[in-house]
Amino acid sequence: MTQPQTRTLLHHLLEAPEVSGASWPRFRVLWRHMAEDAAKDLQDPRLANVRISESTYRRWMAGTHTARGDTATILEWYFGKSAEALAQPVPVREVVRPRALDRRTRIAARALDYTWPTSRHVPGEPDVGVHGTWEFAGGRHFDGTAIGVQLYEAVPHNDMAEIGEADLPHLRSFIRSSRRGVVLASLGAAGGQGLYVMDAAVARQSLLVGQDPRVPLAYQLDDLTYAIVWALHILDDGLLADDHPLSDRTDELRHYVKISNSSPPRSDMPDLSPVGAAWLGSSLCAQYILRHLGELSDVPVFWTREATGEECAPWLLFRHKQDYLRAVADRFAGLASALGRAFCVPESAVRNTEPYERILLFLTVAMMEMHGIRVWMSSASEYTQTEGFVLGDNRAILANWVREESLWRVATTSVRREVAPYQEAIEHARAHSLIDGPTPADRLQALAAYLDLDWNWLITRCRTLGEEGLSSMLRPRSRLLTLAALDRTLRFLGAVGRQDVGRLGSTRPAPTETSRNPH
Repeated sequence: MTQPQTRTLLHHLLEAPEVSGASWPRFRVLWRHMAEDAAKDLQDPRLANVRISESTYRRWMAGTHTARGDTATILEWYFGKSAEALAQPVPVREVVRPRALDRRTRIAARALDYTWPTSRHVPGEPDVGVHGTWEFAGGRHFDGTAIGVQLYEAVPHNDMAEIGEADLPHLRSFIRSSRRGVVLASLGAAGGQGLYVMDAAVARQSLLVGQDPRVPLAYQLDDLTYAIVWALHILDDGLLADDHPLSDRTDELRHYVKISNSSPPRSDMPDLSPVGAAWLGSSLCAQYILRHLGELSDVPVFWTREATGEECAPWLLFRHKQDYLRAVADRFAGLASALGRAFCVPESAVRNTEPYERILLFLTVAMMEMHGIRVWMSSASEYTQTEGFVLGDNRAILANWVREESLWRVATTSVRREVAPYQEAIEHARAHSLIDGPTPADRLQALAAYLDLDWNWLITRCRTLGEEGLSSMLRPRSRLLTLAALDRTLRFLGAVGRQDVGRLGSTRPAPTETSRNPH
């Protein structure tokens, strides 16, 4: 809160860390340097010998006296403000300072800088009420972003990390800002480990209804939760930045869906961010496919070009993606032939991505399986550039926006020589799938092994997170995003894990306290 005070501008400027002269002993030393430097710069040797008394200094600070003559010259030279301005009262921000953090919490906070290459924590300045910043670097396709972040000590209470009463004044100050932010609760002072994440908007809601701010222990920050936090904020802020131009293009999108083929260059829409362009291309492709599915008499198969977690993130969070998957599943429900979708993820894509990003890919495949879509996984590098398509009735419906020079490319073809390469790609994926198995659990466990993810840890974390629900951890701001489908996917994986207890083994040893999971 900002309130007018009797503090003068001179007092305010002297309190700056780089000046540190808001006490008489310090100001007396500072004044000597100010006078000597002003004498040299203004070429007036007299100024070097100008001295003031403590009583004069205090009258200046109180604003009851305005400097005159040589003293005014020195002050004006040093601060670049008139003596009259320096004597005027200025607004002073009331600072609510957070409690000091335990050493173990400070160490845990530093993990934000070295655990994930796309994460960087910029500490705030508690003495002046500046909160910290959590920066998320973008990947190969999407831009990065930054959000506010504040750490608090907490104590364990019934599977919760409870923030204490002493921190509530500062927490209320932090959540009052409309800037997006997250609260990180630490159990360091209580002898625990790790950080637990909650959206500031959720904390605000708890306080408004009179509830103590408690962060579920299921929200511990590790590769799984970081993957979701990173993807949500990257996509959310990108869409919010493009909200107006995307809204203006609703009619334009309807036009493109109706025509037989289109491939507008990226330069046609330079006002869109990479995320906005991805949403537009993805939305157009989904609508185009649904429009043409009615022309097919048999159950189609699908090819997905996404090969990394970053490319898969829209599947998990874009609202229209969920509508599209439901529409496809509903259309072919009850038919003898099952839906199938192929991915091509070469070994290089696995080696060159971090575990958290591979988790996003894993979750995407699990989402397909949850919708009754059997997934095949190829690693053949010759198919990495195959564009997204739907194959049925010897016809290929092309719809791609991933790694496309244009915003999207959609077309249909029944020409045999044009359809043949797509048939070959599907047949190869079916015959050489890396994750072949009779059940979703078998296929997903094989996928975890291929992606070098700990199956037991991942399934257990998905179950815990799914049971708690993501809506109490994060809050999308864009109406174009949803966490509902990701919540269902987490619960689906939890159920898959329960069904296979005792039958499915771990693909590698469980992580230790010093490994990437958890922190």
